[in-house]
Amino acid sequence: MFEWLRRRRRPEGRTITLRSRGDFGEATRVDFEELAPDADTYLGQAAYLQLGFFETLSELIASTPELAQKEALSRAAGAALRKHEELVALIRERGGDPTAVMLPFREELDGFRRATHGSRPQETMLSVHITAGMLDDFYLALSSSYGDTGRRVARILQADDDRSAIVEITQQTIASDPEWAALLALWGRRLVGDTLLVARSALRSRALDAAEEARVEPVFTELMGAHARRMDAMGLAA
Repeated sequence: MFEWLRRRRRPEGRTITLRSRGDFGEATRVDFEELAPDADTYLGQAAYLQLGFFETLSELIASTPELAQKEALSRAAGAALRKHEELVALIRERGGDPTAVMLPFREELDGFRRATHGSRPQETMLSVHITAGMLDDFYLALSSSYGDTGRRVARILQADDDRSAIVEITQQTIASDPEWAALLALWGRRLVGDTLLVARSALRSRALDAAEEARVEPVFTELMGAHARRMDAMGLAA
């Protein structure tokens, strides 16, 4: 794993914040310009991940008894499906076959979905919110490496994800029984390792040398900061 995953403390005097979506500063371009995968790998992974989020949310809709929650989850599922469809359309515009472009990543990303699927619906809802948030941010950071294609991907990923209902449901769950806070906080922490491994797999090389590790460390530190803020917003300790 990355050295930054073992070293959670930030250097003194250094403040890193996740850039607002659409702000692709020089640091992000430097971090990824030589490490970003080819465009088909980038688009195939991003598109298949959105399809996976849609599938998981659809499963949650089917197993959720309350109509209001079903409707709220359906909006989040619809947002993930729209992102998937727009990424697929972009693959086609580039002359690719979406199925062929996504297929190499099916086994690995299906394994990721299984590993982050909770034994309770509340855990699985949290999984979608946390993993989709982190990976959308990561693929957004990568987008600056792909010119106009990357700018189009950025616009797709910046669209409303409609996952605010998951935050509200999680907050209601915690309010109903304080023991949920500790359980979901622990689950949220367990999600981080698997999600960061998916992000690392998107890089051109999985075996980074020391200089490459140093270049990508600030970006992954920003991802962890955004993760902590998502957890805090739900009343959970990261």
